[in-house]
Amino acid sequence: MVTSRSESVLAGLARLGFDDPRRALGLLEDRVLEAVIRSREAIEDDGLARALVDSADPDQALLGAVRLAEAAGAAPDEDLSELIVDTLRDGGAGRRRLLRVMGSSVALTDHLVAHPSHVRDLLAATWIDVEDRTARLTAPVLAAQAGHTGPAAEDVLRIEYRRQLVGIAALDLESDIPTDVVHRVAAALADLAQAALGAAHDLAVAMLGARSGATRLAVIAMGKTGGRELNYISDVDVIFACEPAEGHDEAEALAVGGDLATSIMRLCSAVTPAGSLWQVDPALRPEGKQGPLVRTVVSHRTYYERWAKTWEFQALLKARFVAGDAGVGHDYLEAVRPFVWTAAGRDNFVADAQAMRRRVEDHVPPAEADRQIKLGKGGLRDVEFSVQLLQLVHGRTDDSLRSGSTLPALEALSRGGYVGREDAAALATAYRLLRTLEHRIQLQRMRRTHLMPSGAADLRRLGRALGHRTDPGAQVVKQWKATAREVRHLHERIFYRPLLAAVGGLSESDVRLTPEAAQARLTALGFRDPKGAFRHLQALTEGVSRRAAIQRHLLPAMLSWFADEADPDAGLLAFRKISDELGSTHWYLRLLRDEGSAAERLAHVLGRSRFAADLLEQAPESVQFLGESGGVQPRSRAEIFQRMQSAARRQESLDDAVLAARRIRRTELFRIAVADLEGKLTLHALGVALSDLAEALMEVALDATIRAHELRTGQDLTTRLLVVGMGRLGGREIGYGSDADVLFVHEPVDGASEQQAQDEALEVVREFIRVLGLSGPDPKLEVDAALRPEGKNGPLVRSLASYATYYERWSLVWEAQALLRARPVAGDAELAARWVALVDPIRWPQGGLDAGQVREIRTLKARMEAERLPRGADRKTHFKLGHGGLSDVEWSAQLIQLRHAHAHPDLRTTSTLGALEAAARLDLVSAQDAAELRSAWTLASRLRNAGLLNRGRPLDALPSDVRDAEGIVRVLRRPAGTGQELEEEYRRVTRHARAAYDRVFFGG
Repeated sequence: MVTSRSESVLAGLARLGFDDPRRALGLLEDRVLEAVIRSREAIEDDGLARALVDSADPDQALLGAVRLAEAAGAAPDEDLSELIVDTLRDGGAGRRRLLRVMGSSVALTDHLVAHPSHVRDLLAATWIDVEDRTARLTAPVLAAQAGHTGPAAEDVLRIEYRRQLVGIAALDLESDIPTDVVHRVAAALADLAQAALGAAHDLAVAMLGARSGATRLAVIAMGKTGGRELNYISDVDVIFACEPAEGHDEAEALAVGGDLATSIMRLCSAVTPAGSLWQVDPALRPEGKQGPLVRTVVSHRTYYERWAKTWEFQALLKARFVAGDAGVGHDYLEAVRPFVWTAAGRDNFVADAQAMRRRVEDHVPPAEADRQIKLGKGGLRDVEFSVQLLQLVHGRTDDSLRSGSTLPALEALSRGGYVGREDAAALATAYRLLRTLEHRIQLQRMRRTHLMPSGAADLRRLGRALGHRTDPGAQVVKQWKATAREVRHLHERIFYRPLLAAVGGLSESDVRLTPEAAQARLTALGFRDPKGAFRHLQALTEGVSRRAAIQRHLLPAMLSWFADEADPDAGLLAFRKISDELGSTHWYLRLLRDEGSAAERLAHVLGRSRFAADLLEQAPESVQFLGESGGVQPRSRAEIFQRMQSAARRQESLDDAVLAARRIRRTELFRIAVADLEGKLTLHALGVALSDLAEALMEVALDATIRAHELRTGQDLTTRLLVVGMGRLGGREIGYGSDADVLFVHEPVDGASEQQAQDEALEVVREFIRVLGLSGPDPKLEVDAALRPEGKNGPLVRSLASYATYYERWSLVWEAQALLRARPVAGDAELAARWVALVDPIRWPQGGLDAGQVREIRTLKARMEAERLPRGADRKTHFKLGHGGLSDVEWSAQLIQLRHAHAHPDLRTTSTLGALEAAARLDLVSAQDAAELRSAWTLASRLRNAGLLNRGRPLDALPSDVRDAEGIVRVLRRPAGTGQELEEEYRRVTRHARAAYDRVFFGG
C-alpha cells in the first residue's frame, strides 16, 4: 500500500527530474546507501538526491552510485571504501564529478565498478601533457611485460588506458558549458591515443625481442588523432614508415617493421574481457588497403610524387609523428609536407576535392542521413572540409595556416583575413557544439557512433547534458538542426563572400582578400580564367545601386552553385550577360532573390549547359520560367502551334512571320532543355517534346509560306502540300541537334494544271526551306530532303501520283526501308491519309523480303560503314556509325520490320525502340538481344543530346577531353568526377550491342 508520505516523496523526486521516481526511491532507500543518505525522513531533499539531478541522467547516476557503493564495500581496501562513501555523502566537486560521469556513461560506470580504485584518478584528474600521459601508460605496461605476473601486459594497457579516459571524462563533464572545453577534451583524447600507440610500440618491440633491432619504425597519426581533435571512440588513422637500422638491409627492415606494425594494431584493436581501445586504421597509406602496410620514407615520397590524388594530400594535412623512431618520423613529415602545400595548384584539384566529398556522402546509408552529426549536411565534415580547402588554397603562401587542427586553423584563417571574423566565430561555435554532441552520445556506451539518437530516453539524456531542463529531447534536436542549417549557410559565406569583398562594395567588417588571393581561390574552385571571373564579379557588384546590393546578396550562393559545375566560367559569364540585359527590370533580381529555388536553378543551368545559356542570352525574359510552378513543363504541340500561329499572323512579311514563330521555338527549346537538365524528361518524352516543337514550327512556316505566295500572286495555291517526317523526326525521336529529314508531297486541286501545280509546289517548298534556314533567334532547323526518291538528283517535291508511279516502277529496297519511319508532320490532312495508304504496302511488303533483298540491305549497311565514317573517327566510339551505335540498332529493327511487319501489325511503328519491343514480344528477337540493342541506342542518344546541351554544338563521338566528359556527366546528372568512366561504359554497352547486331542483322 502506498502511503501519503511515499506519494509525497515520489512527487518530489519527479519534480527534481527523476524519470522513474518509484525506482529511484527504492534505490535511495537501499541499505547500501545508509552511510550516504543523511536524512531518511526527507529523502527527496537529501544532498545526494539533489546532487544526482545535476547529472545528465539522474536515474542512471543513482544506479551507478548504488553499484559503486556495493563494489567499494566488497573491496579489501578500507581506505578506498571510505573515500567513495565520503565522496557520495559529503558533496563538493568530487561528488559532482563522480555523479556526472555515472549519469553520462554506462560504460565508464561499469569500468569504475570493476575497478573502484580508479575513482581516485577521477577525483584527482587534471589537464596534463602528452609526455606525462605516455609515462603513466607505458611504465605499468612494460613492467607487466617484464614481470610476467598479474594481468598480461596487453590487458594492463587496456586497463590503464581506461583509467586515464575516466579522468578525461571527469574534466569534460564537470564543466557547466561543455562547448568551452571540447577542444581541450579532444586534444587530451588524442594525447591519450598517442600514449597508447607509444606503449603499444614499446610493448611490440619487447615482445619481438632482438629481432626488432633491424628496423626503425615510426607511427604517423592521421585524421583526428593527427589533428589532436579525437573523439571518445573513433578509429585511429595511422601510417607506418620505417628505415633499416644500422647494419641491416631494407628488405629485413620492412619485414620486421611489418611485424611490429601488425602487433601495434592488434594490441590496440583487440577486444578482451579487460576491455578494448579502438580500431587502428591504416587505410590512408599509399594505395590504401591494397598497398604494403609499411614503406620506407623514399617509397612514400615516390608514391606521392607519381600517383597520389589530391585528397591524399588533403589527408596529409593532419599527419603528425606520435610513436616509435622520432628521426624517421621527422624525415617522413619533411618528405611529404611539401606536397600538401602544392596540391591546390594541381589540374584536378577541384575534381578530386569534390570526389572526396562525394565519397564521404555516398558512404552514408540513406536511413542515417537525417541523423548524421558527422557526415550529414551541415555536419562536422562540412566544417572540416571548408577549413581544409581554404588552408590548401592559401597555405601555399601563408605558413600561419599550416595547422592540422580545425579550430586553430579557422582562427588563423580569420586572423590572416581569409575568413571574416564573425563568420569564423560562428563556424567555430557550431563546430564546438557538434563535437560536444558527438562526445556526449559516444560517452554513454563508449561506442563509435556519429548519429543523433532516436529514442526518447537517449534524447532526454543528451538534452540534459547540454543544459536543457524543459523538454530537453526536443530542445536539443532543435538546437542541432539550427546549427546544421547555419553550417551550410556559413560554408557559402566563408568561401564566396570574401571574393565579393575583394572586388569592393562590402562593409569594412567584411574580410577583404587581395586580388591575388581572390584569384587563387577562384582557381581552386574550378574557374579556368580567374582573372576573367574576377572582372565579372566586379562588373556585377560595383557601385551603390540597389541592383549591385542584391547581386552582392545573391552571388555568394550562386558562386557555390557555379563551382559545382564542370564549367563555372561559362556559368558566371552567362549570368553576367543576362544580368546586364535584365538587371534594370523590376522583376529579374526580385525573382532570383525571393522565388525559392529560381537562383539555384539558373546557376546550375548556366554552368551546365552552353546550349541553354545561349538560348537564354537571346531571350533573357525566359528566366521567369524558373520561378513558375510548372514553368519548365514542355507544352503540347497544339498549344505551341496556337502561340506560333498567333505570333506569325501578326506580321506583315513571310520572313517576319516565321521569325516570330522561331522566337517562340527558342523559348520552348529553353523550357525543354531546363526540364531535361533537371531530370524531368525521359529520353522518349524528350524526343516527343522536340518533335512536337519542330512539327509545330513547320506547320506554321508552311502555312505562312502558302499565304505569302497567295498574297504575292493574288491567287489561291493550285495544289495541296504535305510535309512528311522521315528518320528520327518521323519516329518522334529527334535530339537537340537533329536535322529535319522530310519528303515533300503535293496534289493538284481539281482542274489545276499538273505543271503549274508542280511549279507552285516547288516554289513554296523552296521558300519554306529558306525561311527555316535563316539566321534567327533560335538554332536553325535544317530541312533535309535527301531521302526523297532518286535522292538529291530527284525532284525536291513530287505529286502523289508521281510517288505512286515511282514506287511502282523503280523503288529500291533502301527506299522502302526509309519509309519505315515516314510520318506526315505538316500540311493537308486528306493528302496525308492518301499518302500513308500509298506507302504502307511498300514499307510493309506482303510476304516480307526475299533473300536477294535481305542481301542487298546487308550490303548497303556494310558499304555505309566503310564509306561514311568520317576520316579519323573511332569505330568504337562514334555514336551513329560506330560499332554498336545508332545505325546498328536502327538497321536491325528495320530489317525485322521489313521482313515481318506484313504479318505482325505490332511492328508497324515508326519508333525504333517501339519496333524492338514488339519484336521481342513476338519472339522475333531474343529478349537479351533486344535489351542490348535498346541500351546502346538509349545511351548513344542521351550522350549526343548531353554533348550538345553541354557544349552548345553537336557531338558525334565520345569526347577525348576529360573536361568535356565531365560536362556531359553533369548534364546526365551523374556524380562529378565520373567523366572518365563514360568511355568504359560506352565501349562495354556498344560491344554487347554489336554482338547482338551481328546475331539479329545477319542471323536467320
